[in-house]
Amino acid sequence: MMDFGRFMYEQSKKVHAMKQNQRSGQVKEVKFRPHINEHDLSTKINYVQRFLEEGNRAKINLMFRGREMIHTEVGAGIMQKIIASIDPRGIVEVPPRMEGSSMTMVLAPNPAYKPSEKGGDREESNKKSQNQEQGTENPK
Repeated sequence: MMDFGRFMYEQSKKVHAMKQNQRSGQVKEVKFRPHINEHDLSTKINYVQRFLEEGNRAKINLMFRGREMIHTEVGAGIMQKIIASIDPRGIVEVPPRMEGSSMTMVLAPNPAYKPSEKGGDREESNKKSQNQEQGTENPK
């Protein structure tokens, strides 16, 4: 026989511990327009990549106005560029779809992707180039 009160207490402790271990993250939204320059597009894609690396989900909102609604294929092309550029960092959680006058999709961080330390690769390549100049290579 077991004390029911103690059992309920242990169950609530387990549920509380499981909730603490979960990391939900926030949904960050980035707004685009159909006629966007390449540099502006790459800047906004960098923001999306940073959000995904931080563990947050990213909502992409592509807004159409007036006559732009006729050319939704331009928006679909932009969405495909975004998907291609975030490929290792994120996955498409909700595929692109039209909602009124805007096209939206949601990207989630890829759990299999592990970002490397910033500058770590650069330091190793600098050491290798210095060793090659001196004629010595550091064996690993």
